[in-house]
Amino acid sequence: MSKKISIGLCIARLNSGKEKLAVCKLLCNSGYYKDANNRAYYSIFNSIRAILATVPIDFKRHKDVIAYFNQNFVKTEIFPKELGHRISLANAVREDSDYLDSYMINKTETEEQIQTAKDVSERAEIYIRKWIKEHTEISEEEIDKQIIKL
Repeated sequence: MSKKISIGLCIARLNSGKEKLAVCKLLCNSGYYKDANNRAYYSIFNSIRAILATVPIDFKRHKDVIAYFNQNFVKTEIFPKELGHRISLANAVREDSDYLDSYMINKTETEEQIQTAKDVSERAEIYIRKWIKEHTEISEEEIDKQIIKL
């Protein structure tokens, strides 16, 4: 995969994660906590896939994406271990929210998942910006034009 394609995937996935983050905030504010948890998780998932595009590698299964990220970015301390734990929790909360009819979650718990999504998104953007600067001649101005602001 060429660097140009990797950069495009990084930015597209990062932007997709940011959009899902905006949606999960709207859902939470409207009281749709289960759906907000789903969007928060997918914000995280897309942000992680944006990071993986720098390698470049991708997987079909969610658990493989998260496992690779944990092994190669969390365990190596590129990202903090605490964030890896929060990502795992967000995945569990999303699965329970999506698949367990009896699962109850409140606004405070949902806001914690949203905060994790925000933290992952922000850290992913910092990482990707640094990676683009180190591997290309693309200016900061051009990067700013491509990455959405929320």
